[in-house]
Amino acid sequence: MSTFRNRREFLALAGAAGTAGALALTGCGAGATSGGAADDKAAPRRGGQFRALFTGGGEQETLDPHAESLAVDMARTKALFDRLVELDAHMVPVPRLATKWEPNGDATVWRFTLRDASFHDGKPLTPEDVLFTFGRILDPKATSHFAQSLLSVIDLKKSRSAGKNVVEVALNRPSAEFPALLGTLGTSVVSARYSDPARPVGTGAFRLKSFQAGRSFVAERFDDHWDGGAYVDELRVLSADADARGNALRAGEAEFGYEMTPTFARTAQADKSVRILAAKGSTAHAIVMKCDQEPFDDPDVTLAFKLLADREKLVEVVLAGQGVVGNDMFGKGYQYYPEDIPQRTRDVARARALLKKAGVLNKTLTLYTSSVANGFVEAATLFAEQAADAGLRIRIATGSSETYFKDQLTKGVMGSHRSGAMTIPTYVNDRLLSTSAFNASGWRRKDFDTAFAKAQSTTDEAERTKLYGGLQRTVHDEGGLLVWGHPDWLNGVSSRVRGLAAVPPNTMDSARFDKAWLA
Repeated sequence: MSTFRNRREFLALAGAAGTAGALALTGCGAGATSGGAADDKAAPRRGGQFRALFTGGGEQETLDPHAESLAVDMARTKALFDRLVELDAHMVPVPRLATKWEPNGDATVWRFTLRDASFHDGKPLTPEDVLFTFGRILDPKATSHFAQSLLSVIDLKKSRSAGKNVVEVALNRPSAEFPALLGTLGTSVVSARYSDPARPVGTGAFRLKSFQAGRSFVAERFDDHWDGGAYVDELRVLSADADARGNALRAGEAEFGYEMTPTFARTAQADKSVRILAAKGSTAHAIVMKCDQEPFDDPDVTLAFKLLADREKLVEVVLAGQGVVGNDMFGKGYQYYPEDIPQRTRDVARARALLKKAGVLNKTLTLYTSSVANGFVEAATLFAEQAADAGLRIRIATGSSETYFKDQLTKGVMGSHRSGAMTIPTYVNDRLLSTSAFNASGWRRKDFDTAFAKAQSTTDEAERTKLYGGLQRTVHDEGGLLVWGHPDWLNGVSSRVRGLAAVPPNTMDSARFDKAWLA
């Protein structure tokens, strides 16, 4: 069983895990645990058990920090391991196991100074552990390692230990963005003695007690953690579907629910037992148009479709108002996002003229979508209705939720698209280059690839910002991304929970359960 479909199944596992663990924190009742100004200002206190509910992945779940791909995997990785660098809420790299870093003149060598940290087996963190980690990630036999492509810039043979707590990382090409790459998924540092993913050796704030894929994960506080250790004694990460997550939160049977729906967030406003942590506009929803196929190989057609979108209505209806409108670029609010580009607005007359000129009005186009993500089908259906205002016919085709993101690369000339938080350069690298494996919009231009490589290698931050802004402007004007909205990132917590922040996913303070404490 991959995910608990209802509260009964969730409680069955919680009970099996131990009577003290299952309901130990539910005795105070909603009235006594709703919190208030006094609780918010009180000093954090230690103790108790923290239960976090995520969408499960069944047997595909893993403890391997370099093969993480699901949110539930990422939560466990963050508990057990640390990265050299993390990303803050604006996607700017900040210190973690590395206290500082500096490049040489052309950004082909980076020196990282390591902090004094210990692994769960008591051994100290060394440069050799970092080099071993890079070697493991880049192992050509390990095709499941998420960061392998991103970190292929590392020249392992020339990288070395440069002292007791300094590691020198050589690159095979200039990269002014290299520290940010180390804050992405699949980059956690493991011990040089690490060999069995089922027996993780990390530096994280929690140490593994037990793990059953698709069911549960139990970890205990690691008292020797360099950042002071967790406040709670025990962390449980459990798999549950959206309804079960909401029911468990309301019943006091969980402390955290991952990615709650806009409907739950709205109804939770009247529930004193639950709070919503809403990171405003932290993800991106889009319709992608394949620029390597007719009719979207004509930039006038992609522009016309962007002009047809009633973005305010899409946010109001699909996101229940829990989000902000998009402007056909990824990364709103993040480093390198060009805020000076005017917001695109709906212009049906101009869109119709462009479509008529391109001879598209009498054609039926297919928009490929799926129920794999909340809002995909609803957004596709509403956009088809909006496009009809210009006399355009769009047919909705619904694909399998299990294989959608792979299928969408080859099916339909348009598709539903979403992205979580990541740096803008990472998004471009993964999705907008001629060689990108996840280039859902079919955007393949050699001049764009060359301009991106130049931006990556530019060490002057102001000039680099200008170059990335130019790339974003090109995508805005000519690319196949119709980014209609940026949904709020909605997580639910028990009213007893303190210490967790409303931040974008994939950032340093997201799912930071070591900082959570119970009022």
